[in-house]
Amino acid sequence: MADKDNIKETKDYGVGIPQATNGFHVKGCNNYGWGMKSRLSKIFNPQSGRTLMLAFDHGYFLGPTSGLERLDLKIPPLAPYIDVFMGTRGALSACIEPALSYQKAVALRCSSGSSILNDDLSFEKVSVSIEEAVRMNADCMAIQVFIGAKGQLSSIENVSKAIDTGNSYGIPTMGVVAVGKEMERTPQYFRLATRMIAEFGAQIVKCYYCDDFETVTASCPVPIVIAGGKKLPEKEALDMCYNALARGAAGVDMGRNIFQSDAPVAMVQAVRAIVHDGIDSKEAYDMYQELKNK
Repeated sequence: MADKDNIKETKDYGVGIPQATNGFHVKGCNNYGWGMKSRLSKIFNPQSGRTLMLAFDHGYFLGPTSGLERLDLKIPPLAPYIDVFMGTRGALSACIEPALSYQKAVALRCSSGSSILNDDLSFEKVSVSIEEAVRMNADCMAIQVFIGAKGQLSSIENVSKAIDTGNSYGIPTMGVVAVGKEMERTPQYFRLATRMIAEFGAQIVKCYYCDDFETVTASCPVPIVIAGGKKLPEKEALDMCYNALARGAAGVDMGRNIFQSDAPVAMVQAVRAIVHDGIDSKEAYDMYQELKNK
């Protein structure tokens, strides 16, 4: 075991030096089999190497969320512009017509636990079997990971179990870095959490944007997708999206910043243009305003 007392602060992140992909467009995933690569290629566009996920899994612990009171009304209009549906099996099967998933990937929420009525959400469990993930045609399994929380050990067991079973079936696992009220939102924390999850074997890591984000993405050997987080003014959300991608993120998984927007369809198109067309956030905001006012 490493001696914690003599570990030097790391500084040499090689920022600006891309990790070799050896011909496959998804970072760190060249050595996987055909099925795994096929699913990753549905998630990450082979031309841009990026992804736009739409997160609407909030109800699994929040219940009806502002903007998501009616999933069947709010999600379908956004479907043409996204790459990945990020939701629970209940939301997907009840409210999303299978035809809408044509040429779209599914990131299936496979962990669950306490509701917001409980002070500690960190004791989640794997709540969806690998067989159910296969039946739902999942392209990846999303597991919440609480690094530094009381439930850290069981959380690590959860994601490790999902990775093991996912590897057996060729289904990637996305480890989702949880940030509770007692957890830091610092570069040091996100470097630790994302690196740990990648070293457990997750093929994708989702975390929040932070200062010095380029050091987080550089030190994580698999793609990082940023969480949209709390609702921001549209210009700020587009700035965050652009800055995260410019600093090494491989995509965004946005929820509230799209479906709580004043014009959700306009917003999702503006985000997509940043992700796949490479426009900057000023151009994207102008695009949003133009589409909103049509």
